[in-house]
Amino acid sequence: MDIASPPHRRAKPPQARLSLRWRATDPLRDARDRLRLALLAADGARRGALARLRRSRIVRWRHRAPAAQELVLAPPDLRPVDPSFADEVASGSMGLAGLTATLGGASPFAVPPPSAAWARELHGFGWLRHFAAARTADNEVLARRLLGDWLARRRHRNLGETWVPEVVGRRMISWLSHQALLLEGAGRRPLAAFLRSLEEQAGYLSAAWRDAPDGYPRLLALIGLVQASLCIGGHERRLDAAEKLLVAELDRQVLGDGGHASRNPRTLVVLLLDLMPLRQCFIARDATPPPALSRAIDRMMPMLRRLRLGDGQLARFNGMGATERDALAMVQAYDRGGCADPPSMSSSGYVRLERGATAVVVDAGVAPPLQLAGEACAGCLSFEISTGAELLLVNGGMPTVAHERASAAARSTASHNTLALGGQSSATLVRSTSLRRRIGATPIVLPERVACELREVGSGLMLRASHDGYATRYGLVHVRVLLLAPNGESLDG
Repeated sequence: MDIASPPHRRAKPPQARLSLRWRATDPLRDARDRLRLALLAADGARRGALARLRRSRIVRWRHRAPAAQELVLAPPDLRPVDPSFADEVASGSMGLAGLTATLGGASPFAVPPPSAAWARELHGFGWLRHFAAARTADNEVLARRLLGDWLARRRHRNLGETWVPEVVGRRMISWLSHQALLLEGAGRRPLAAFLRSLEEQAGYLSAAWRDAPDGYPRLLALIGLVQASLCIGGHERRLDAAEKLLVAELDRQVLGDGGHASRNPRTLVVLLLDLMPLRQCFIARDATPPPALSRAIDRMMPMLRRLRLGDGQLARFNGMGATERDALAMVQAYDRGGCADPPSMSSSGYVRLERGATAVVVDAGVAPPLQLAGEACAGCLSFEISTGAELLLVNGGMPTVAHERASAAARSTASHNTLALGGQSSATLVRSTSLRRRIGATPIVLPERVACELREVGSGLMLRASHDGYATRYGLVHVRVLLLAPNGESLDG
């Protein structure tokens, strides 16, 4: 394929009916998968029972947080801001998670949420950063009124998305980061109510963090717990225990090459936006950041470079959609460049071929573990290519949360630059109600075996890879060979 002046195109949506169904065509594989599902369901039930026990009145005293004496530190908030957000709320609408709710003079905590994602963002208070970015006397009053309204409703602990671990973690991070907006000059009574709520939420997280879905949500809950220990006076004695829990999760979820175990490139960006301020909190308290925290950050930065195309966007694999450029730019601004780029092949299953101005990124990895595969896609052996700042071929990518109904089609093989046989995908969705309830999404399985070899040849850089996603149904193995010329001006396959 000559790539000197090709037309730019996205992968076209398929015309035929997409299929990502569970197919029980191999009795041995089917029995093995059903056993794996049963074990995951049993483990989920065990964890849920333990979480309920830990939150019960009988043992709640064990997780009771120490009295919050004062606020000693305000972490930076690195997430992109929209200064017009406060004006929109003042005028009677609130846009979150891609949807807008009309308030009609009511509190946003009193209106029916347009989606669960909208409710999670509302109760996570991440939107406080928009008020802080356009801090005026009126915006300050509005932000404090919204906080007061939430505090007045805090007794409703089981109300929707208010009290789930990852939302509580985000809320604590947001409150601590924007404490000046909420409390500066506010007096003793608002401060006391604020501290009492932080104390209650820290105790809840200490008991319930294990109840968060595996992956980024669980890390977010633990980041909130560690940040509270660093920023709230009187909570320092809880730091060692919270730090050990976070380090164990980072070691488990962040792979040796810096990729995340879910294989979702977006997770790297959102996780770095939380971990970098946390590292700064340790330094501000004259404490040494955990080596595992610094190692994770330093590994993830070069992984982002591996996944970046010529126009600066990240490749659209396994849950990644259009890149949030402001968020990625903020992460890149903190890239110290101390680590060399990882080798072309990695344990995360992504391969990068780069010569001249041409960059090719290939997905050559197996599906993630079931509990982390809720956004994984059936795109094995798909690739994206750019030359200079121009995109040539890209995958369809995941839609925004506002278009969640299109996610099944976006996850199919037909939405990726790779081979689809008989209108079927190379992976299958696992339609398990208990598993979906546990991880909040429908995971995929297959392929199980992916082979990959990258080597220099006389005619350029050659990738040879294969997967067994179609072996059971069709008795076929998909083999793909890509050859990138030494000057990057042609890609043959």
